[in-house]
Amino acid sequence: MFDTATLAAYLVAAAVLVLIPGPGTAWILTQAASGGTARGVRAAFGLETATLIHALAASLGLSALLATSAMAFEVLKYAGAAYLIWLGIKAWRAPADTAPAAASDAPAAAEPNIYLRSVITGVLNPKVALFFLAFLPQFVHPERGYVWLQFLVLGALLSLIGFCHSLMLSVAVGRLGRRYSTGAGRWKQRVTGSVFIALGLRLAVQQRG
Repeated sequence: MFDTATLAAYLVAAAVLVLIPGPGTAWILTQAASGGTARGVRAAFGLETATLIHALAASLGLSALLATSAMAFEVLKYAGAAYLIWLGIKAWRAPADTAPAAASDAPAAAEPNIYLRSVITGVLNPKVALFFLAFLPQFVHPERGYVWLQFLVLGALLSLIGFCHSLMLSVAVGRLGRRYSTGAGRWKQRVTGSVFIALGLRLAVQQRG
C-alpha cells in the first residue's frame, strides 16, 4: 500500500508535527499536572480517539466540507472554543477540596469523564480536520487503491505517535506533580482553568488559513 520511502517520510513528518507544542500538548500537560499520570493517560486516549475520528472523516471526504464551507468551519470552531472556555471556568470555580491533584494518581473512576472530554476537545478542533485534508493527501496514492484505507492507516500511525508522546509527557508531569502536590490543589486548578480559557480564546480567533 505504501512504498518504504513514502512511509518513512510520513513518519518523520508526523513525528515533527506531534512534537510541535499546540493545544493537544497543553491539554495533556494540564490534565497530568492536575490529576497525575493516570489522568494524563486517559486524556491521551481521548485525544487520539478524536484523531482516529478525524482520520475516518477525512477518508469519507467530510474534511473537505470544513475546507470549502466557511459556515461549517465557524460553527465547529466556536463550539470548540466555547467548550474549552466552559471547562476553564468550571476549573476556576471548583472547590479546592475536589481538586484531582489531591491524589496524584487516582484510579480511573475518580474522573470518569476525562476520556469523553478529551474526545470532544479533539473532535471540536477544526484545525485537526484541516490538517488531515492538507497534510495526509500528500502521502496518499490513488493508483495503489483503497484510498479510504490509506487515510485510516496514516491516521492510525499519527495517533500512535501522538499517544507515545502524550504518554511520556503524562509520566514526566505526573511524577513532578506528586513531588509538589502538597497544598497545591487550588493553584493547579487555576492554572488548568487559565490554560483551558486561553486555548478556547485562541481557537476562537483562529482563521481557516
